[in-house]
This record gives sequence, C-alpha cells and structure tokens, in this order.
Amino acid sequence: MKRVTVIAGLLGLGLTVWMLMQFGARSILSLIMTGGWGILAATLFHAVQVALSAQAWRMIAGNSLSPSLPWRDYFLLRCVREGINNLLPVAQVGGEVWSSRLLARRGLGTKHAAAATICDLTLELLSQVLFTFMGLGLLLFLVKRSPITDELLESALIALAVGLALFISQWLGAVAFVEVLLVKIAGHLGWSGVDGIRGLHQAVLGLYKVKRNAVMALWLQFVAWALGAVEVCLILHFMGHDCSLSVGFVIEGVGEAAKSVGFAVPGALGVSEGGYLLIGSLFGISPALAIALSLIKRVREIAWGVPSLLVWQWLEHRWDARSQNGCKNPLPRSGL
Repeated sequence: MKRVTVIAGLLGLGLTVWMLMQFGARSILSLIMTGGWGILAATLFHAVQVALSAQAWRMIAGNSLSPSLPWRDYFLLRCVREGINNLLPVAQVGGEVWSSRLLARRGLGTKHAAAATICDLTLELLSQVLFTFMGLGLLLFLVKRSPITDELLESALIALAVGLALFISQWLGAVAFVEVLLVKIAGHLGWSGVDGIRGLHQAVLGLYKVKRNAVMALWLQFVAWALGAVEVCLILHFMGHDCSLSVGFVIEGVGEAAKSVGFAVPGALGVSEGGYLLIGSLFGISPALAIALSLIKRVREIAWGVPSLLVWQWLEHRWDARSQNGCKNPLPRSGL
C-alpha cells in the first residue's frame, strides 16, 4: 500500500511539474505573487467552512445516551482531519481514522466515535455530490453543451451512484459485516480492544434516526462546500480576474470533485490542478491562472494544515494524560 501511495504521489508530482513547465512556471509564480492577499483572505475565510463542518459533525454525533462535547473539540478535530488528509500520504481517509480515535478518547467511546465519524463522512460525501451537481447545472446554464460538459456530467453521475451506494449499504448491513470481520480477525491474531466496536452497525443507524440531525448536518456540510465558491472569487479577485459567484460555484464544485476522484494520490497532486484547468477553460480562464488558483488553494491548505498537525500532537498528549487520570468525561455537557 505504501508503495502504491509513493508511486501515485510521484506521478501526481510529475504531472504538476509538467503543467508548470507547459504553461509557464514564471507566469504562474507571478500570478501567485500578485494574489498574495488572496492567500491571506482564503486562509481566514476557510475558518467559516471549518466551523460549519465541525458543527455538522457535532450535530450528527449527538444523542441522549452520550456526553455532549463542546463545539471547539469538533473544530479542533476537524482541523486535524483536514491537516492529515491534505498533507500526509493517507489517501484522504487517514484523518477520519485518527480524529475518530481522539474523539473516542475524549469521552464518546470507541463505538460512538466511530459511528459519528462514519455518518459525518457519508453526509459530507453526499453533500459534495449535491454541490457538484448544482455546479454542473449552473455550468450547463452558463455555457453551451460540449464533450467536456458531457464527460463532467457522466463523472458526477458515477459519484452520485457511489455516494448513494455507500449510504444505502450502511442501512443494508455493510458496517455490520465489517464489524464481524474485524472481530474475527482480531480473535485470530490475538488483538485486544476490539470489543469496543461491537454494535457499531446499530450505532450508525441510531445516529441517522436522531430527530432531524442528519438533515441539518447534511445542510451544514452543503453550505460549507458552497462557501468554497466565495473563496474562489476572492482568490481570483486578488489575481486581477473577477468572476461572478455562479462561475465560482462551478469552478469550486468541479475542482473539489476532481480532488476527491484523485484520493489515492497524496494531496491529489496534479489531479486537482487538472480539474481547475479543465473547468477554467470553459470560462476563459487561462491555464496559468487556473493552475495559480489551484496552487494558492494548496498554500491555504498548508497554512491550515501545518498548525493542525501540531494541534494533533498536542491533543494526543493532552487527552491521553486526561484519560490516564481517569477523567471519563472532563468536559461540561453544555453546548457552544
């Protein structure tokens, strides 16, 4: 698996370097320097998206049988998730694994923390598919139909099918199957601590059924994705290329979808840039400008990701110390 990740990363890096050389590394760097304030604006604005995603996670995790952790914990763990997924070679899912582990240590327990993270990840995927579809709808309204739009629509339909299949499979027992499989493997290998995930399937279904939490969490995730359009408009504005919010909506929808498709490539290197290059061409955005936009968003990811990785290590030590001191629920049951 590590070998595949390294190969995928090298291919993505090679593709990125090729695009830089093909479309003018100097002009792209000049655009990035011109949009310097755009980096700061995007970095600060991203806090709103993280805050909404954190609240969505907190909402889907809530039920009457578990401690209610403060929003700030979910905010910190959401930063950790993004930092790990964006900066480490973990195929876009390692952040969920480690943040779920920390959430369990914080007082939710292994089963509930895993169930909450599975539900949150599923709703995030579905909201992204919805966001991408709306972006494609705007695209068809703004530009004429072409082979590119047809291919994008086909890709979106595949993503929708995958998202719905993931959601439906949870109701049909996919989580229960994985749960049984893990328990059997742990039994054969002598692993300990697996008993904590028994009943995971029922826990996942239980969280989906709590009042309207799933619907509200899905809506919050969608709004967080949609605000990415504002980020695109901000960055392009500081690079001297203003665009409408609808165009920003389309660019962000397709760009993030491309990044998700390239989940096996660390940081989606090259894949994300290719997505922005493709969709930007439909709106008269030059290749150099499209690549500069993608790279500025990567700078924003680093600006958030590096401190988030430091926060991750701090939480590992801090929360581990509290759990060792026997503090099962160190936080108040209050909300924000």
